[in-house]
Amino acid sequence: MSEQNVTAKGMDYLNLALWAFAGLGVEVIYAFLLEPFLYGKQMADWNSGQNIAHWIITCITWGIITYVLLRVAKQKYGFDIFAAKASINAWQWLGLVSCVVLSIAISYWDWNGFKVVKEFQYLGLLKFVFQYIYYAFETALFTLILVFGHKAFELWLGKTNFPYGGVVLALTWGLVHILTKGSILIGLLGALGGFMYGAVYLLTNRDIRKVLPILFLMFIM
Repeated sequence: MSEQNVTAKGMDYLNLALWAFAGLGVEVIYAFLLEPFLYGKQMADWNSGQNIAHWIITCITWGIITYVLLRVAKQKYGFDIFAAKASINAWQWLGLVSCVVLSIAISYWDWNGFKVVKEFQYLGLLKFVFQYIYYAFETALFTLILVFGHKAFELWLGKTNFPYGGVVLALTWGLVHILTKGSILIGLLGALGGFMYGAVYLLTNRDIRKVLPILFLMFIM
């Protein structure tokens, strides 16, 4: 493949990553523009039904975007992220466990306890269930930022053992938490999480069937 074709192909994948990031951003339009207009009040004042409706609408939107991006990647660019991958050896499993433990430790420090327990206590059973369905769809979409971002820089730089996707995820989904959560610390922790997710992607040999549940666990814990 010529240098020009490699550059173009890499840009195609980076565009897919940015479309996934933009897809996550659709929630901002729902949460801060459309739904406050419909409900006549800001998100902080929504009742349980309105919060659940928001999560359902957001999940449907994210599900559609995820499906479209996967279809485009496979049919237009021949990139099937579900293709079979090599098995994981012992040191890779050790690395994965280390990433999960570190992620949980950081989350425990940030939340002053286990995030999943704190949210269950705060939300109650019904809202908790819908919140975590919402987290599953968010995980799927930010994983696409990671996968497509990694593919782009792997093509451009020709090296396979650096978590480029984690860097792309950290600089997009991670840092944007500064705006959505109003906290620099949360944004920086999100960026650190994004980089660790990139390491997990490499440690699993880019096996999306292993990546998704591990990233979901790291995200919710």
